[in-house]
Amino acid sequence: MKKTFSIVSIFILLTISFLNINSCSNRDDTVSCFPTSPISVSLNLNLAAYNNLNFVGGWIYVDEQQAGTRGLIVVRTGDNPATFKVYDRNAPHICPDNNTTLEVKDNISIVCPKDNATWILLSGQPTTVSSLPPKTYFWNYDASTKNLSLYN
Repeated sequence: MKKTFSIVSIFILLTISFLNINSCSNRDDTVSCFPTSPISVSLNLNLAAYNNLNFVGGWIYVDEQQAGTRGLIVVRTGDNPATFKVYDRNAPHICPDNNTTLEVKDNISIVCPKDNATWILLSGQPTTVSSLPPKTYFWNYDASTKNLSLYN
């Protein structure tokens, strides 16, 4: 009985230790302190506010309810069929701070104002400072209604 109890105790202790070590380390796609929130936004590309997304390379900021903690960057990356990238505006490589909201610069790159980390707008590929790409979310586009749904 003692032997069974000690084996179970050791197993439980190791499991708890493993979970604690894992929760303090970096996640695969962002730092461990990256905020999580539900993403559920619908954009009608027939509306003037979203007209930029009707053209490859066009982008917009989305700052509405259920668009993350700091909003999203949505960019059209291709045609036939239409393709998009949906980026979180929190910097993926450092914990949120006053100057860590990602911004689009010169319509070609995404920049973190705090440390000047940059990424390519159309692909999310890191170019300087960070090796992590911006956090991305899923999307679904209905070409017949021109409705773009963003979600996680």
